[in-house]
Amino acid sequence: MLETEIVVKVSEGLHARPATQFAKLAKEFSCSLQIFRGTTSADAKSAVKLMLLGIKQDDQILLRADGSDESVALNRLLAFLTEPSAGVQPAKPVHTEEASAPVSGSHVAQAEPAVPGAVQHVRGVPASEGLACGEAFVYLPEALRATRQFIEPHEVATELDRFSVAFAESIAALDQQFKTMGCHEDIVEALADVAQSDEFSGAVKQRIASGWDAAAATLQVGEELAAAFLAMEDEYLRSRADDIHGITRQVALRLLGMEDVSLASLSRPCVVLAAELSAPDFARAQVANIVGLVCTKGSATSHLAIMARSHGIPAVLGLPVDEAVLRSATRVALDGAQGSVWFDPSPDVEAGFATRIAQEKSRHAALSVYRDVEPVTRDGRHVEIAANLGSLAEIDAAREAGAMGVGLFRTELLFMDRRTMPDEDEQAAIYTKLAQAFHPRPVVIRTLDVGGDKPVPGIVFPREDNPFLGWRGVRMCLDRPDVFMPQLRALLRAATLGNVQVMIPMIDDVDEVRRVKALIAICAEALTREGVAWGQPKLGIMVETPAAALTADLLAQEVDFFSIGTNDLTQYVMAADRMNPDLASLYRTDHPAVLRAIGMVCEAARNAGIPVAVCGEAAARPEMIPLFVSLGVSELSMSPSSVLRAKKIVCEL
Repeated sequence: MLETEIVVKVSEGLHARPATQFAKLAKEFSCSLQIFRGTTSADAKSAVKLMLLGIKQDDQILLRADGSDESVALNRLLAFLTEPSAGVQPAKPVHTEEASAPVSGSHVAQAEPAVPGAVQHVRGVPASEGLACGEAFVYLPEALRATRQFIEPHEVATELDRFSVAFAESIAALDQQFKTMGCHEDIVEALADVAQSDEFSGAVKQRIASGWDAAAATLQVGEELAAAFLAMEDEYLRSRADDIHGITRQVALRLLGMEDVSLASLSRPCVVLAAELSAPDFARAQVANIVGLVCTKGSATSHLAIMARSHGIPAVLGLPVDEAVLRSATRVALDGAQGSVWFDPSPDVEAGFATRIAQEKSRHAALSVYRDVEPVTRDGRHVEIAANLGSLAEIDAAREAGAMGVGLFRTELLFMDRRTMPDEDEQAAIYTKLAQAFHPRPVVIRTLDVGGDKPVPGIVFPREDNPFLGWRGVRMCLDRPDVFMPQLRALLRAATLGNVQVMIPMIDDVDEVRRVKALIAICAEALTREGVAWGQPKLGIMVETPAAALTADLLAQEVDFFSIGTNDLTQYVMAADRMNPDLASLYRTDHPAVLRAIGMVCEAARNAGIPVAVCGEAAARPEMIPLFVSLGVSELSMSPSSVLRAKKIVCEL
């Protein structure tokens, strides 16, 4: 027997992908292999057990080998554990991204819509404006339950065969799904390894052999394994519980002879009713057939709301009703601007909505004349109307709407809902394509803006009582140059086109700006040494904290532009959580305190001779646009669906 202690250098530790590769390597040897982390240990040939061990980068572990090839095995595995890039596969170029749109704050309007005869009228959070009325499509996947728990001894062989067939079909479907989504083969390998492990398929077979029904065994084992992942400290490993739930459900559905409800099956225009929808759920849907969205969970700043606004789909979220109400509805009417929903509306309500929808379409058609207009107020002030984007998929919608460039490109959506961070080349390709699409118009790209409320793979966020006031935005990026500098290098490479501008989020202090500048200089010097072309982008900041507003005169001396993020600035100035609908009366961008803060920022920008934009949700609100322009805002950036209306309003000021 041989054993040795070692400090793990694998980047981010033995999470799903490197654990899978490590276990695959360990299986090449006949000797037994054990890894010890503190007082716990795991079989090195089991990827699931390795993941549950929670080994992180720089952890000290003990590796033990016992068998005829122990020496060779130990050397090979030690080499793996000391290589930072072990288990990482190069990313493939990204051609399309999930649709998304700018984050907006929640605002519960108090006025009731003028629609008579409402039947079961309920109000939730207005998440995406617009009107919809039509057939309901209920998206509420039912909890699966086995029809029986135990079987007779003579049924064991049959149940084992049934499980094997259902399991093989599920893995094949998983492989096909990821190919369709353009994801990496190694992700499929990692998921399949988890499914095929002794902890999942092996445990299910053991339970069947002991007298359990195949479906009952699958559901029980899946729940137990998912709970084990959920109990872990690491956010990324906790999220693997979703993978377990997904695999479990697919196998169980086949065993029960059931098919899951899917938004991909929408064949005609419908209003979708759900408890909640994930971004992947929405991305795989027949979006053209979704005329409206109603969910009992979610807020105006959720990914679903962002995506709905991007596609111009009316949406009401956080609706205070039971799922039974959703299940019983056959038709639905909703007003996304007011947050109002009518279940099974009367003929009068439907007639009223038909009239209002027709009027809305006419108004939108009339706005099309502003597509190529450069908006100027009656007293001669030019105001740029740009688009907020979160993916390349929104480029066409923004250009069709006549957006005068991009005022905010939210790069965090490139990092989220995936298993590894995008590398420098992948980011450079995306930023370059964005810049090319709007050239010579400016594109403002915000650097990674995530925190404990928006976790991403590869970054372990501490548990915080209030992540909105914690380690997020530029604070995290400055502490993690391994994450930040590849993004800065990618931005410099894209800046060769001449229209890329870089915006730093969550700035509080002048020193933060100077530290970012220093990192940019280091990146530029390195690119020059490597013979890689780069350009010098304009550098700006998001003004979204009271500290930035109060010291705007100092910050203006360090940057090329300001962009006011009204979503966060409003909640920080008012000390009112924008996610809490009970505080809607306080969460007001038109409050005198918020307007005074914005006025201070505009004055500082004017004195320094730099432009100031507004890129928060309030930039698209008709009643706020005149206020912003009067304060000195020179650019408004918003969801593509709001661009034409904003142009019209500016021209009429």
